Amino acid sequence: MLEEVEALIEDFVQEVDAEAAKLYQSFAKGKMLRAKLVLKIAGKSKESIKLAAVIEMIHAASLLHDDVIDESDTRRGVDSINALYGDKTAIMLGDILYSKGFLELVSYEKEIAEAISDAVVQLSVGEMMDVTLSDSINYNADKYFEMIYKKTAVLIEATSKCSAILSQKESVAFALYGKNLGLAFQIIDDVLDITSSDEELGKPALADFKEGKTTLPFIYLFESLQNDDRKKLISLYKKELNVDNKLWIKTKMRESGAVFRCIELAKELGEEALEAIKNYKNSDLERIITQMIERDY
Repeated sequence: MLEEVEALIEDFVQEVDAEAAKLYQSFAKGKMLRAKLVLKIAGKSKESIKLAAVIEMIHAASLLHDDVIDESDTRRGVDSINALYGDKTAIMLGDILYSKGFLELVSYEKEIAEAISDAVVQLSVGEMMDVTLSDSINYNADKYFEMIYKKTAVLIEATSKCSAILSQKESVAFALYGKNLGLAFQIIDDVLDITSSDEELGKPALADFKEGKTTLPFIYLFESLQNDDRKKLISLYKKELNVDNKLWIKTKMRESGAVFRCIELAKELGEEALEAIKNYKNSDLERIITQMIERDY
């Protein structure tokens, strides 16, 4: 079914512009989590496949813009569009995906169109927050959670909610599932930036801190450190980390229990997500949660 979603996206982009379609072929595709959610919640139909395609186009557009903002040379281990063709091209391809996505979205009932549109507004605000929070070191967990909700979780929340509306299921319950999945997803992603190798990530490990992103593991680590170690951590902010610095951070993360706290929080969010939809006994949605959290760290 995901192949049908991808084929429809390619058709949509081709309808707009043949050159844009060629560019889209160079964009590194992910696991299509949002499309999977649509199909696992709403089942397969013409409308669900189209909704999955629209949401994946919107998500891809946000990633194209994100790579320009972060000056990222790679996306999922391959050259990013901005690295290959320049920032202007990446931005315009993102705009094409956004615009075509919204054009197709208007064919859905008002509640679905509004939910996805509002999520994209919040996503953009989250991106702005991410940029602002990267200006200086941040150890405010509330700001971190607000940012990851808007930047990551809100579109997953809207995806689950709209899929439930499309299939006449309880939208509030599925919205909670999606929200918690999105929050847990981002927390685990932040953990993997610390615990994984460059090869596993497809990009340099510990890149977040170098780029000015004070993620939850670093917030928890800062809370646990004493004065000298806090000063050292601050001194490494936005710096090119050598082998010794990386080893020091990873050691302190392990000793402080910061990574463990993050994983436990992700598990709690996952359990709450599954509790919300337990009456539907959807093993596929249960598997998405468990596969995301139960990894080697």
